[in-house]
Amino acid sequence: MIPKTFKEVIDLGDGRTISIETGKLAKQAHGSVVVQSGKCMLLCTVVSNYKASDVDFLPLTVDYREKFAASGRYPGGFFKREARPSDGEVLTMRLVDRVLRPLFPKDYHAETQVMIQLMSHDDDVMPDAMAGLAASAAIQLSDFPFECAISEVRVGRVDGKFIINPTRAQLEESDLDMVIGASEDSVMMVEGEMGEISEEEMVEAIKFAHEAIKEQVAAQKRLADAFGRKEVREYDQEDEDEALAKKIHDMAYDKVYAIAKAGSSKHERSTAFSEIKEEIKSSFSEEEQEEKGDLIKKYYYKAEKAAVRDLTLNEGLRLDGRKTDEIRPIWCEVDYLPSTHGSAIFTRGETQALATVTLGTSREANQIDMPSYEGEETFYLHYNFPPFSTGEARPIRGTSRREVGHGNLAQRALKRMIPLDCPYTVRVVSEVLESNGSSSMATVCSGTMALMDAGVQLKKPVSGIAMGLITDTESGKYAVLSDILGDEDHLGDMDFKVTGTEDGITACQMDIKVKGLSYEILVKALKQARDGRLHILSKLTETIAAPNSDVKPHAPKMVTATIPGEYIGALIGPGGKVIQELQKSTGTTIVINEDPVTEEGLVEILGTDQAGIDAVLAKIDSITFKPKVGSVYEVKVIKMLDFGAVVEYAEAPGNEVLLHVSELAWERTENVSDVVNMGDVFDIKYLGIDPRTKKDKVSRKALLPKPEGYVERPPRNDRRDRGDRNDRGQRRPSRQRRD
Repeated sequence: MIPKTFKEVIDLGDGRTISIETGKLAKQAHGSVVVQSGKCMLLCTVVSNYKASDVDFLPLTVDYREKFAASGRYPGGFFKREARPSDGEVLTMRLVDRVLRPLFPKDYHAETQVMIQLMSHDDDVMPDAMAGLAASAAIQLSDFPFECAISEVRVGRVDGKFIINPTRAQLEESDLDMVIGASEDSVMMVEGEMGEISEEEMVEAIKFAHEAIKEQVAAQKRLADAFGRKEVREYDQEDEDEALAKKIHDMAYDKVYAIAKAGSSKHERSTAFSEIKEEIKSSFSEEEQEEKGDLIKKYYYKAEKAAVRDLTLNEGLRLDGRKTDEIRPIWCEVDYLPSTHGSAIFTRGETQALATVTLGTSREANQIDMPSYEGEETFYLHYNFPPFSTGEARPIRGTSRREVGHGNLAQRALKRMIPLDCPYTVRVVSEVLESNGSSSMATVCSGTMALMDAGVQLKKPVSGIAMGLITDTESGKYAVLSDILGDEDHLGDMDFKVTGTEDGITACQMDIKVKGLSYEILVKALKQARDGRLHILSKLTETIAAPNSDVKPHAPKMVTATIPGEYIGALIGPGGKVIQELQKSTGTTIVINEDPVTEEGLVEILGTDQAGIDAVLAKIDSITFKPKVGSVYEVKVIKMLDFGAVVEYAEAPGNEVLLHVSELAWERTENVSDVVNMGDVFDIKYLGIDPRTKKDKVSRKALLPKPEGYVERPPRNDRRDRGDRNDRGQRRPSRQRRD
């Protein structure tokens, strides 16, 4: 018997709905829901161990997977099963994790797993926009200690009108693509890309999304009430010792404050803070350290955080001595690497990124093969964060989720500035060589300069900045920090990254840690970020003011051509013989794609030698050459025959045509060699298709004056010679008549 189910429906206001259902699937999980919109269905399950792990953090895993069966497809690869997550899946995991993680108690250390799976796909529904809703709804049905329900929505804007969870088709027309995560009373996460919008427009989009999230949170609460709320589980909470906390605060606060105010470098500051921590630790006996070592460490960091925050709020100073709106020193360089197609170094304080650009054909496009989306990217950016960039030695085990997320942010910041008519596939790689403060924003800056150095005609240069916010709810004080350090990233109430041109924002990523942040403060922070972006942008344009007019001499030049569909086979040749020989002889790479609409062939020619490219273009012209009736062409004799000469068009080598002996001259010609010889060059007139032979007909004599007294020979009368078809029965007796 099918078990009883509980269901809530959310109206999106335009005829679309989202339903949340529980009670039918995965009932051994601690919470499970099926979220559905159209034919798209997500199954989310949550499980958390009842015993705490032996770690001092929350071991939370958010896993999002799209099943190929959901769209009636087979996975690619030799083994026909889903394997490691794609970049798209990783990015969705990060979006959900960033909102959920802060809502668990800081002392909750049980292994917790959130699994979201796409079980049925709908082309008109983007499933990642519902992943946060599914995760929160499942947690609301569990007994986890979780602060409050949340949800996430995607916002687009088409023709000036905001849309919640737009379709992919709508998103292609939208000038923004933002995902917002929030609870009923606070916005917690923002990430997206924009078409150079203003700070005020961005805030309006966030407000619009928050109203929709409030309705989704209310639906989760109704579902949990109908299903029956579980009592929150008890767990081993961390011990607290208020007396010890006060003692350590008194011992550490003034010393930390003094070091923080000194404005030292990262290494000096870290060493000084470590000495204070060791001094405090050594003031306790071995027995006390054994018993309360974790609390001593915890309370020291709490005192350190308080001292650094107070320094900024009270005196407007920061760890490295800067004022709140001051940017660290910047230096840049382009064309640093001699063999790359483009390169640039961007250094800001103790953060450094080296970007390279590689230009290729459509064959090098990044193929995206997900159940929810198939396509390709002709511009993509990869971000690498090696351990030496922070002075650490640790194993490298593949590309981390962080590297995928930071690279995606930088890619979204730049991609709308790549012109639509850019013929290349463009790959940018950022190598982070030093890191103390946002390396993803350094990647945006170095990527911009490397693209311009490579000769990619960017619409406008893009810069990026990482910002922070420190607030004191009791006093009402707050400080917005421009160009934050790594240490400031952890102690603030909001860290956000903003990229853009001189005319507006192109991408952002925000994590808001303080409840009920006012939109007024958010707008002020964005305005300050704009000032910082423009300052950094001026440093980039001082280094390279505009894109180079052409690619580097050693970089491949790209030329595109269009040929009629019926000539594609001729250019490729049997078994690819023609195109392979052409690539080998010209030193080029040739890619042919067929336009699915016009069925024309789109030919890409990539090469470093212009002569080779010209040779390919000449071959294409030769293959696609089609003479016009009545036009005159120069030809060369390449073969002599008894009944004429084979001639080759000078402007289309390889295109041959028979010049019949009767078209050589007005006079009767007994021998072809009496008029022309091998290698002779002369003009002929194209007369069209001969109705008798169905082949091209050309004439030399049509361009010559007729001899004086020339009499045109009357045309042969076939009926006179052969008889009329209609009287053949009379002229040739039938079998019956012969009998």
